[in-house]
Amino acid sequence: MNTPRFKLSMSALIVASTLALSACEAEIAIDTTDSAQATKTITAKDANAFIAKTEKELSALYLESSRAEWIYANFITHDTSALSAEVNRKMTETVVRLANQAAQFDELELDYDARRKLNKLKLALTLPAPQDEDKTAQLSTIVAELGGLYGKGKYCKDDGSCLSLGDMTSKMATSRDYNELLDLWQGWRQISKPMRPLYEQQVTLTNEGAKELGYTDTGAMWRSKYDMPADDFTKELDRIWGQVKPLYNALHCHVRAKLGEKYGTDKVAQDEPIPAHLLGNMWAQAWGNIYDVVAPENADPGYDVTELLAKNNYDELKMVKGAETFFTSMGFEPLPETFYERSLFVKPKDRDVQCHASAWNIDSKDDLRIKMCIQRTGEEFSVIHHELGHNFYQRAYNKQPLFYQESANDGFHEAIGDTIALSVTPGYLKEIGLLEQVPDESKDIGLLMKMALDKVAFVPFSLMVDQWRWQVFSGQVKPQDYNKAWWELREKYQGVQAPIARSEDDFDPGAKYHVPGNTPYTRYFLAHILQFEFHRSLCEIAGNDKAIHRCSIYNSKEAGDKLNAMLEIGSSRPWQEALESITGKPQMDATAMLDYFAPLQRYLDEQNKGRNCGW
Repeated sequence: MNTPRFKLSMSALIVASTLALSACEAEIAIDTTDSAQATKTITAKDANAFIAKTEKELSALYLESSRAEWIYANFITHDTSALSAEVNRKMTETVVRLANQAAQFDELELDYDARRKLNKLKLALTLPAPQDEDKTAQLSTIVAELGGLYGKGKYCKDDGSCLSLGDMTSKMATSRDYNELLDLWQGWRQISKPMRPLYEQQVTLTNEGAKELGYTDTGAMWRSKYDMPADDFTKELDRIWGQVKPLYNALHCHVRAKLGEKYGTDKVAQDEPIPAHLLGNMWAQAWGNIYDVVAPENADPGYDVTELLAKNNYDELKMVKGAETFFTSMGFEPLPETFYERSLFVKPKDRDVQCHASAWNIDSKDDLRIKMCIQRTGEEFSVIHHELGHNFYQRAYNKQPLFYQESANDGFHEAIGDTIALSVTPGYLKEIGLLEQVPDESKDIGLLMKMALDKVAFVPFSLMVDQWRWQVFSGQVKPQDYNKAWWELREKYQGVQAPIARSEDDFDPGAKYHVPGNTPYTRYFLAHILQFEFHRSLCEIAGNDKAIHRCSIYNSKEAGDKLNAMLEIGSSRPWQEALESITGKPQMDATAMLDYFAPLQRYLDEQNKGRNCGW
């Protein structure tokens, strides 16, 4: 997912399988002076001493890692790359060692904080490596090979010309040529075929590592991060999806009908899943690029934020200052001066940098920064609000112990950034002097359609990626059925199908970065649900009397106080408690998304009359 990334705490930095570590190399957590002491009974006092020592060690290493990563991202050279790789190796090595040591306290009765911190340390591993030296080395090699196959992937045609993923992504966003899109779709999926045997081996090895840490498989370990039994979490996700599905089905029906008008119903059958190459995105995960195909008539809102920014002399710095004012209007303290001294706002002319937007907290205290190559556009203005949402979250929990300096669950951070961006409404633009007149509600359908093509369309994809992986990790999906199961889930959840026949010679899951990159994906599903919940509840707290898609929490001290209180919790308490502190309920509720898109739902229902919906 092309979502702006932010600098998280230690748990987001670790893919344990990048390190070869044998059990005999791991240090014993408790100091020993002779063999009798080495076998002494481990106590709660020992566990607390281990936690204190671990936090001190990781705090120092985290600071070193953050600085090295920042330098590399802002000065990309051979040397900074080597320094970054070395400190990441140290970080990985340390957390693998400490996580395996933490397992020795599994059978002890400990207080809430001690047990929670030890569990977080173990769950910091994304791919737990076996403690057998040879197997761990093998896993390390596989991870590197999978990453290399994806990172170096390109599609070379018969005429010798080659296209990068970036080239193909741009073409798929704008091309409306059926055959060209099919060619690009097939071409990119050639790069993932060699991944298949490697992925199968990786599953076997990382499952072994998960079992050594006390989990049934790697998928169960991933689901154990969510403060509820792993199997219950799976059921909860399906419950939430059931709430969203009617809205998604209406959007799907309308989009399929419009694509049928564009390409012909012989190519887009009106009773079948949509061919995956026609949705403006390499993975058919977000459909905003085909807005021109499905846009309502007379949907132009009558203004362009990019033009408004130019008219009001907004440069990059003024855009950031404007976004900061959003937060201070809610009662948040201003960002420190060092934020403006040390952040990157404009792409330098003299060196290579990583331009992908990201928010950082270098020292886990107040050294907050963003890194962006800001373009003076309306979209970038919203992204800046999003990124600062991460920064204010990072500062809010900086008084928590290191283990808790992260969002309540891994979906909350992105959800908070997106919650703030939802308040960048026409009404907000008028309040800050960019817009003279708010368009009437008849212009809302176009804005809601454009947003739904990205946010609503993405929900089932964000659910099924890990559904597939969890079934693979558990053995429910066998290696000989990897590709078949992938497309069955895509048809079940998304109503999307491969445009040409696929077989088990293919490995289409590997064409999505997060699969070979071993990045859990459920966080994006959670973020897309939570952002609307937060928005609805904060609007109610702010006393909003408009439709929630028109609400902005700008200038609401009441909403700011409530939001900050939740942010300060970090991950010290179960995420359900953090959610309840804002919404009044510990369960996620997707009806907030339905409320937000209610005018669009009515429009879609009207458009879909007489159409054959479903697949």
